Amino acid sequence: MHNTVKNLLDIENNIKNHLNKLNIINNPKIIAVSKTFSIDKILPLIDCGHFHYGENKVQEAVEKWTEVKKNNSKIKLHMVGKLQTNKVKMAVKLFDFIHSVDSEKLAKKIADEQLKINKNIKIFIQVNIGLENQKAGVNIENIRKLADCCRKLNLNLCGLMCIPPANIEPDRYFEQMNKINSSYNFTELSMGMSSDYIQAALNNATYLRIGSSIFGKRF
Repeated sequence: MHNTVKNLLDIENNIKNHLNKLNIINNPKIIAVSKTFSIDKILPLIDCGHFHYGENKVQEAVEKWTEVKKNNSKIKLHMVGKLQTNKVKMAVKLFDFIHSVDSEKLAKKIADEQLKINKNIKIFIQVNIGLENQKAGVNIENIRKLADCCRKLNLNLCGLMCIPPANIEPDRYFEQMNKINSSYNFTELSMGMSSDYIQAALNNATYLRIGSSIFGKRF
């Protein structure tokens, strides 16, 4: 068994064990964040039947995934990094999910581009839950305005996404995100990475963005 496959299975079992102990019903999907890793490192996961992958740079994703996706329609590609408006055209063609919508300008560009090719991407609004100046995302009080904009544009808005502050226990941020997400009746919630995916799963995250714990350290 390839080490990436073993890592993924270990993570899945770890999540199930924690959820079962607390009688929490949740079955989050794991996005294997494959940024910076070549396709030969990813193929063992595809071969074992894992289909959700995340990238944070459009050009890298285009070069890596275009042919692979043509040959495997089950693969779902998630844009998990900041998306610049000048890269939206390429992103809409390739990605199935965009987790980082944080402005009306970006939402409008996505709507325009997907209309041209009759595609309906699933969209997450990125929330700056820790109010960090260096991070993208809307503040909590601006979620409704952007959500209304997305709906008027007929975007398939399915939930919220966050990256909590580093070096601080994430539980309170995940709890807050869970409550906010529920208040909008969204069906999906994107949060949790290699260092905190258990806490995210316990707070009803439906998509976990896990990279280094599957693929190893990036160099």
